[in-house]
Amino acid sequence: MKTFIDDFKYTWNKPNNSLVKLIIINVIVWVFLNLCFFISKITNNDGFFDAIFINLAVQSSLSQFIYKPWTLVTYFFTHRDFFHILYNMIFMYWFGKIIEEFLGSKKLTAIYIIGGLAGGIAFIIAYNLLGYPNSPMLGASAGVFAIVVGAATFQPDYRMYLMFIGPVKIKYVAAVVVFTSFIALPSQNTGGNIAHMGGALVGFLFIIQLQKGNDWSKPVTASMDFLANLFRPRSKIKITYKKKKSNNIPKGKVKTGPGIPDQAVVDAILDKISDTGYEKLTKEEKQILFKASQNQKKSE
Repeated sequence: MKTFIDDFKYTWNKPNNSLVKLIIINVIVWVFLNLCFFISKITNNDGFFDAIFINLAVQSSLSQFIYKPWTLVTYFFTHRDFFHILYNMIFMYWFGKIIEEFLGSKKLTAIYIIGGLAGGIAFIIAYNLLGYPNSPMLGASAGVFAIVVGAATFQPDYRMYLMFIGPVKIKYVAAVVVFTSFIALPSQNTGGNIAHMGGALVGFLFIIQLQKGNDWSKPVTASMDFLANLFRPRSKIKITYKKKKSNNIPKGKVKTGPGIPDQAVVDAILDKISDTGYEKLTKEEKQILFKASQNQKKSE
């Protein structure tokens, strides 16, 4: 047991590890909810499970939602069925790796949270405007759709290997996923598919605004840093740090004019992303990386 806890702490505390943390939280909540369901069945007390469930799933009824506003967040970490969470976590991992690699962990978390919030709000608004009866909703799908579409918007020609098909550009995978959910809107999972569309729209707009220099992740990152600092123990030991060698790319070696950026410079920028995340890049380095990706698209 001690080894498991140590392994868990090691995995959890790794830097730039948002993708794994999001998956772990979803799995923990899934295990917890199913344990509650199991207990309710063996004790013949369905009210126990219902009380837990209603405080995690978001309700479409405004009269019920206003008494449980936190469910707008908890719903996109909550799953009941095994294949529901499996499907969501697989897609989150596939596309989340791309976001985390190129934009950093904080951007990944922000896209997931904003996408989940947008999906929940779209679900509540649509159900009340269309006059649908009250229905609970749960699942990470809205946040996952935001990640899928965000990754496809940022790196549309990035290829992933699909079994029985081979390498496929992610823009086509994302298009199929979104289209499938769209045509399923009239089905029994109308609320879930409405949330998917809300999340997908956020993923697209997030990347478009980021490329224009507007970072939607800042409020989310600031809020999470504030909450983390509240629970972080304060050290009484004063620590002095030596000045670290700058990780920026030397300006004298950067090609900022027309043409293809030097590959060595691009590789150095990608190494910097791996070490410190996308958000630590300078504006000049981000422009070089963007120019390199545009030139790569033209050459294909």
